[in-house]
Amino acid sequence: MQTQVAIIGGGPSGLLLSQILHLRGIQSVIVEQKSRAYVLGRIRAGVLEQGLVDMLRAAGVGDRMDREGLPHEGFDIAHKGKRQRIDMAGLTGGKSVMVYGQTEVTLDLYDARDQMDGIIVDEAEDVTPHDLNTDNPYITYEKGGETHRIDCDFVAGCDGFHGVSRKAIPATILREYEKVYPFGWLGVLSETPPVSHELIYNHSDRGFALCSMRNDNLSRYYVQCAIQEEVSNWSDDRFWEELKSRLPADAARDLVMGPSIEKSIAPLRSFVAEPLSYGRLFLAGDAGHIVPPTGAKGLNLAASDIHYLSEAFIRFYEEGSDTGLKNYSETALKRIWKAMRFSWWMTTLLHKFPENEGFGDRIQDTELEYLFSSKAAQTALAENYVGLPY
Repeated sequence: MQTQVAIIGGGPSGLLLSQILHLRGIQSVIVEQKSRAYVLGRIRAGVLEQGLVDMLRAAGVGDRMDREGLPHEGFDIAHKGKRQRIDMAGLTGGKSVMVYGQTEVTLDLYDARDQMDGIIVDEAEDVTPHDLNTDNPYITYEKGGETHRIDCDFVAGCDGFHGVSRKAIPATILREYEKVYPFGWLGVLSETPPVSHELIYNHSDRGFALCSMRNDNLSRYYVQCAIQEEVSNWSDDRFWEELKSRLPADAARDLVMGPSIEKSIAPLRSFVAEPLSYGRLFLAGDAGHIVPPTGAKGLNLAASDIHYLSEAFIRFYEEGSDTGLKNYSETALKRIWKAMRFSWWMTTLLHKFPENEGFGDRIQDTELEYLFSSKAAQTALAENYVGLPY
């Protein structure tokens, strides 16, 4: 098979890149190691920055999001029983976010690619990129007992943290920066109305909690837990009681509990790989960076990568200029590190750290009290939350 851009990874990053390129007449093929059902079964982010919302509309995949998504102009931070609303729209000149699940974004993108006869190879084994530092890269994969080859101009590595793309960059060139946090998030999805019409980020002596949602009758809740915890140790009753113990009294009173339809524990880490390019390979999304879910930057950061990368490919094929491709890594990393700082700051602000006992706890309390009292601090939080410009 021959194409212009071979995309490794069939998650939202790879699908969005393929969709954008298709609309500009640029050929691509997506190769995904998992099944489509597996990709669509992953429960991930649900808060979309304005930049991603605009990209989805421009790519022709925003209709269902606009019908079913929930625009949010603010959110609450709770501390010691008090709730402070962060008025994102008021503090940022009218900017907002959209609550719409990553699973739904992925489904919309799959539907769009199918309607346009996009080529997506699912359940490909032993996917391997070759000759990346030449003008004729290609990838190989196994399927149906046969070896297949895709010749291409470029390879886009959109295959996540555990994928093969980043590993194809020589260790002598690749630099990795990582911080692993000493806790995880225990998340529950339930078919219950959300406790609030906007998100509540909660700091308590028992640890962090987040009240979120996917729609008017599908709620997503999280509690901070020890990294070694097992999901099997958490019954629904235990989860709901722990969540209520961390919330302000009014939210605990209004919480509607019900059976969980999904329950999982996610570890928290900050990770950045540099550079994001090697020869004709370009990394995007989780293949190049991971942020803690605090602040909802994971999918949105992947979207900004795709913005820069798609623009670079379009410029190459329409104008014959490789400037955007040469500058892709440096350009994308500037925004990545700013989002990394914001996610680290929110994580540090809201979670219970074992080593913080005493002085660290008082600093945390004071930081939250300052945030509640300072419009300038709230503005800085709001402008990062709605998303920095591309």
